[in-house]
Amino acid sequence: MPQLLLPPPSEKQRLFLTDRHKYVAYGGARGGGKSWAVRVKAALLAERYPGIKLMIVRRTYPELQENHILPLCTLLHCFHEDPRERLAVYNDTKKHIVFPNGSRILFRYCETDKDAERFQGTETDVLFIDEATHQSEERMKKLTACVRGVNAFPKRIYLTCNPGSEGHAWVKRLFIDRRYREGENPADYSFIPALVTDNKALMAADPGYIRQLEALPPKLRKAWLYGKWDVFEGQFFEDFVDDPKGYVNRQFTHVIEPFAPPADWRVYRSFDWGYNRPFSCGWWAIDRDGVVYRIAEYYGCTETPNEGLRWEPNKVFSELRRVENEHPLLAGRHIAGVADPAIWDAERGDSIADIAARHRIYFEPGDNKRIPGWMQLHYRLSFDENGYPLLYVFKSCRAFIRTIPALLFDARNSEDLDTSQEDHVADETRYFLMAHPIRPRADRQSAKERSPAIPALDLCPGELKGGGVHRRVEMLD
Repeated sequence: MPQLLLPPPSEKQRLFLTDRHKYVAYGGARGGGKSWAVRVKAALLAERYPGIKLMIVRRTYPELQENHILPLCTLLHCFHEDPRERLAVYNDTKKHIVFPNGSRILFRYCETDKDAERFQGTETDVLFIDEATHQSEERMKKLTACVRGVNAFPKRIYLTCNPGSEGHAWVKRLFIDRRYREGENPADYSFIPALVTDNKALMAADPGYIRQLEALPPKLRKAWLYGKWDVFEGQFFEDFVDDPKGYVNRQFTHVIEPFAPPADWRVYRSFDWGYNRPFSCGWWAIDRDGVVYRIAEYYGCTETPNEGLRWEPNKVFSELRRVENEHPLLAGRHIAGVADPAIWDAERGDSIADIAARHRIYFEPGDNKRIPGWMQLHYRLSFDENGYPLLYVFKSCRAFIRTIPALLFDARNSEDLDTSQEDHVADETRYFLMAHPIRPRADRQSAKERSPAIPALDLCPGELKGGGVHRRVEMLD
């Protein structure tokens, strides 16, 4: 009877192989032995538990072939000339490996949203998403929806990941920052960090690999060699810092504890209309030194695809009117608005701006220049010698904190960001900042004489979430 013979795992690989959380993420730096751990975990589970179905997903089929199919077929002797020596059989037509006990390992690729649609109706007991940061959060949700069934085997999802790519933000949120949304149980998630130095087999076989990583540009070296998640290749706003250590004293961070702005601070709203995509509204306060604070936000969709509902402009601005009437930081204030000039366009009938005005939500057309707008955000994100920036974000402004650090450079225009991303918060932010432009910090005096700190305010999360607000809306409180 043939046996599955394995070399001893590294300590981090051993943790991965024995972890029993529902969601297990493994990785960080390059060369941590992630693909080996996936192959071995899949083979061990398939051998031990009869009749279960496992699925390994990677972005492209060639990656599956090289990283999983061929190595697993070798490990399991799938092509051995003596059938009695085969631990399993590979079917290239169905792209799966079948074990004698009826368990199967499926190999599937997912590179686009259209690819993700193919998984509807697929059921699996165990899912492996290799290089999970190559998948968007929406594709990830469609993939993980496959993990279901009526048998007693615990349903599990294993991910491998490196910092960077389009899925960086959701992986970091769940496994690094551990910021969970409603319906997500923190006890379900486990992260096992691994560096190239943890992979003794690679270090012995290719001692020059670590020198290759050390020779990378600083940003790539920080992510790929040291597994740092605060920067990644292509990050447009790498100067944005979310450091809880500075939430109270406001040094070397842009995210801070909420507080009640004094009555004499000016308050503004900025707005980016959705046109069948997320709309974004942000509220800002400006202090006596010209420092801006994002104090509230309302982020949502003009359409709910799964429910067949549509947020017409009247509904959007009715909600914004309600927020400004009820929010403890906005109620009773005079609020000036700035928005994308496109909301004044109307081929016939009322424009979006006209509808907003009927709800007493008024805007001035914003300056829509993209590159100068991004430069204004960079200018304000920069720290002075004492660690103070000229822009802060209340930690309750989740849409800003989630989307801004995830934005990437446009591959065709190195001065702009990729407009195919979730850039709606960024757009309304630049409309606001272009209405209050500043010079680069080198041309300005230091912020040493900043106004004294103001006590934090408990905004009672959830207090203003009324009935009927659909599930994709992210609002301050």
